[in-house]
Amino acid sequence: MGETPAKKTLTKTKLSKTSFDFGFLFVVILLLALGLLMVFSASYPYAYYYFEDGLYFIKKQLLWAALGTCAMIFTANLPYQRYKKLAFPILVVTAVLLLAVLAIGINLNGAKRWLGVGGFTFQPSEVAKLGLVIFFAASLSQAKEKIKDFKILLRYFLIMGLFMGLLLLEPHFSVCLIIGLTLVIMLYVAGAKLLHFVIIGIPFGIAGAAIAIMEPYRMARLLIFRHPETDPLGAGWQILQSLYAIGSGGLFGVGFGNSRQKFMYISEPQNDFIFSIVCEELGLIGALAILVLFAVLFWRGMKIAVSAPDNFGSMLVTGIIALIAVQVVLNIAVVTSSVPTTGIPLPFFSAGGSSLVFIMAAMGIVLNVSKYKKQTI
Repeated sequence: MGETPAKKTLTKTKLSKTSFDFGFLFVVILLLALGLLMVFSASYPYAYYYFEDGLYFIKKQLLWAALGTCAMIFTANLPYQRYKKLAFPILVVTAVLLLAVLAIGINLNGAKRWLGVGGFTFQPSEVAKLGLVIFFAASLSQAKEKIKDFKILLRYFLIMGLFMGLLLLEPHFSVCLIIGLTLVIMLYVAGAKLLHFVIIGIPFGIAGAAIAIMEPYRMARLLIFRHPETDPLGAGWQILQSLYAIGSGGLFGVGFGNSRQKFMYISEPQNDFIFSIVCEELGLIGALAILVLFAVLFWRGMKIAVSAPDNFGSMLVTGIIALIAVQVVLNIAVVTSSVPTTGIPLPFFSAGGSSLVFIMAAMGIVLNVSKYKKQTI
């Protein structure tokens, strides 16, 4: 009798759904709750003085937090693979919004950064942050080894430069910095060569330096940030008050709600310098606890990126986590006078509607990616 031929085994992979990464979700909820508490504490004197309502900012922030939570629930249940097909339309919409804000945007303090309909306003720059991350993730997941080609990398930098140019016209230098660093991280993770970064980075660095010194107020910040005490009532005022707040907090802080620097010493303490109030009220221990929460968020996020079932999901989560990490690092560097002062919000903490909504939507995308695993059949 002849031997029975061996059966061929056909293997293929498919995506299978599991549960959310609840560790990541728990940290997001905890950061959001702490952020709301600190907005309430930091904003009360300012809101009472200017709006005769100490709850003015926290009421708005609670509304935005509710909208952001709805956005997170929606994106957490929308299959992330759809963003790959929508990446280019999202990029086009982003460009249209950035052009619209230049044409019909709300001018405030010499900058056009907001679009408004009735009493509702938002910053298209927040759309640009997430939109560019989605587009780069989709494109880089297809480029694969081609990213090691200098010409291909240059194309990505040109796209980045185009959108950063639109943001500079607002002007919004800080968002350019955030987007630039985030996308560079994504390109590096995707496999771009370090030498190519250096070659392309030199002209970009020269252009960035020129832009920084062209505006007198930016030049003043560059000159003063290391020695703010030389102009304590002028360019050095904000950073000095921030350092006073951080220093007076000591190990355990002066207690929640007991900050002194929020009483008109730090202007708009609920915004970019809210971490100074965190340090003053909660002390070194409280500040370190919040930084540990951010570290856990980054760790869980990168774990999701590594475990993602495809390259697009991995690059998408990498970009989102890099976007949050860049803002956290830059914000803390600014309030501690480690880098020149620029308007960088602290994610989950700084008051601001569109920023919080888009951060929560991005967290939902990460949660959605965490649901999927690659299964071999």
